[in-house]
Amino acid sequence: MATTPRLSPGDAAPDFTLPDADGKPVTLSDYRGQKVIVYVYPAAMTPGCTKQACDFRDSLQSLAAAGYVVLGLSPDKPAKLAKFREKEGLTFPLLSDEDKQTLTAWGAFGEKQSYGRTITGVIRSTFVVGEDGKIEVAQYAVKATGHVARLRRELGV
Repeated sequence: MATTPRLSPGDAAPDFTLPDADGKPVTLSDYRGQKVIVYVYPAAMTPGCTKQACDFRDSLQSLAAAGYVVLGLSPDKPAKLAKFREKEGLTFPLLSDEDKQTLTAWGAFGEKQSYGRTITGVIRSTFVVGEDGKIEVAQYAVKATGHVARLRRELGV
């Protein structure tokens, strides 16, 4: 399998409409005029993904004050996302991309290294989409721990 094409700053963010944890559709282009952090994680309720989600939750106020909206994206079913949201008290939308089409369009699904082996799966990634719908930041293969703090430093939040 070839490497999935990756997004770069200046690219138009591929639009999507995906169900949230309650099954309600969320469309990226509805956020035009706002800055959106789209973060991709492999699986709800795993240790790394829980740490990352809680870091975003704990940073939400300062991110929102700086004009950022946070959207979490994974291939989990909405019912699992709802459990994750309740268990961890997450207050931002968690979106379900079961067929992985959006993950693929964003370059966040494909070959990756896992414990020295090449596997196909979700690539933990974070994107910042500007008010104009263009990618401002595209970070692939980020670490779960410490990532949100680093992102906040880079964004000056």
